[in-house]
Order: sequence, then C-alpha cells, then structure tokens
Amino acid sequence: MPGIVFAGTPDFARQSLVALIESGHVPALVLTQPDRPSGRGRKIRPGPVKQLATEHGITVREPLTLRDEGTRQELRELAPDVMIVAAYGLLLPQNILDIPRVGCVNVHASLLPRWRGAAPIQAAILAGDTETGISLMQMEAGLDSGPVFARASLEIGRDEAAGELHDRLAVLGGEMLATHLPAILDGSLEPEAQNEAAVTYAPKIRSSDAAMHWQRSASYLARHVRAYNPVPGAYFDFHGERIKCWAAEAIAGQHGSAGQMVDASSKGIDIACAEGTLRMVELQRPGRNRVSAREFAAQLATVDPDVG
Repeated sequence: MPGIVFAGTPDFARQSLVALIESGHVPALVLTQPDRPSGRGRKIRPGPVKQLATEHGITVREPLTLRDEGTRQELRELAPDVMIVAAYGLLLPQNILDIPRVGCVNVHASLLPRWRGAAPIQAAILAGDTETGISLMQMEAGLDSGPVFARASLEIGRDEAAGELHDRLAVLGGEMLATHLPAILDGSLEPEAQNEAAVTYAPKIRSSDAAMHWQRSASYLARHVRAYNPVPGAYFDFHGERIKCWAAEAIAGQHGSAGQMVDASSKGIDIACAEGTLRMVELQRPGRNRVSAREFAAQLATVDPDVG
C-alpha cells in the first residue's frame, strides 16, 4: 500500500480524508492545526479532520509550524509516496514539499489558474462566476502556482450561498481524489502547467470585507450577501447596531438615494443602491435570532428606516 500523509483541518478537508479512507488509501499520518476554541462557549474542541482521524486510529500530529525539525524528521522517516493537502492552514516549506516520492498534491476549490489564494469560493460568487470547481494541483513554493493534474467543474446556483457551495465542492474534492490518486501515484497522470496569463487571486477574507456599501450596485450586493454566508456574514451598521443580512436579492428599479429604504412589505425590506434596489429577506440583530425582514421591520417600527 502506498505511504500517504494527509494535511488538513476543517470540514472541507474532512471530505477528502473520508474519500481516502473509503477508497482504501488510509493515511499513515495526519497533520492538522492545533485544537482551538470554538462555539459560543469558546471551548477547546478538536477540528473535523482530527476527529475523523482519531476515530479511525490514524496517528495525528498538530505542529504549530512545519519549520520544526521534529516534524520534518518524522516525515523523512515515514518516506511517504505522497502528501495530500486540503485546507490545512500552514505553509509547506520547500524541504517539506521535497520529502514525498511524488510530491504534495493540493485539493483546491477553484478551476486554477482562476482564484488562486485563500478564499476562492467567496471570490467566485462575488465575481458573478457561473461555474467553479476543484483542481488537484502539484504543490510548489509559489501560491497555488503548481501544475494541475485534473479539474472538475460544477455550476454555481443562482441563489447559492458560499456555505452550500463549499459543501458541494468538498464532496467533489473527495471524489476527485478517489478517482485520480492511483494514476498520480503510478505516474500515468502528468500535471499540466497553469496558464499564467489567466491568473486571478482570492486573498484571505477580513471581517471588514463583509461590510455592505450601498454605493455598490444591488446585483453586486446580492452576490456579496451570498459570498459571506455563513462566514463572516454580510453586515451593515444601523443606529449603532451591526445588522447581519443572510439573504437578499436585487430587484429592478431605483426610487431613492443610496442607503434609503424605499419599501417594506411581506416580501422584504427594499434599500436603494447606487444602481438598482436590494431587497433584504433575512436579517439578524446582535445577540438575537435570524428573522424575516418583515419581523425585523416590526421590531424597528419607530426607528428612522434609512440605513446609510
């Protein structure tokens, strides 16, 4: 059986590990990020990959950095055929990339070279892409710049949020691993260089990126809401509160200045934008549950309705 090391941390990576285990390619070692606080109680909990690996009796290591000599030595002693990397969260230095016989293979959530970087799912939605997919990439020192073994695409739903798209891509990534890993290991599948002229980048998301600006078009803001659902959640400031918007749609027409509420009905709260009108359908005040826009409007019936 080929020697495999798997490196990953969140749910996206878990699906790839599931596929490896189910296809009989059980890793000899799993690398994952150290346990961190999560949930409302901020309790220390193991990540999804660690939980799955532990359930299957796979050895787990949680190095703070891959520049640690102990981790490098353990990998050298294992002499793996391949390292599979999926949403791991640590950079792999060259002396780690060089250890596996056939190198390190990354499960990347875009159709490379489009959307290299940390947030390809959100970037694809924000840009209005109609499709995205998974690329199995041979890792090298550059940012997602290595040659690609295989790609598989899927359509982005018209109203699909990033969380839903993430889950579908995670499953697709696992399917691609199960399909193509044998050919990668035996050398019959050769990677092809990326087209550098077509490169786009998806930088790491900051909380401030999710702020809604009414000077944008309504169509862009509708994509913005989908792109940042569920994390970190699109938001706007309203009378000293940070309001999160979980669902919205662009509608035709504009009857006010940007940030002005032009209508509130059972269908939603309509806000004029620089171009078009955004109908907000589901909202959430700090410390409260998500509610329909109609319920939200009822809560704030005596407040000046304009949001910007």
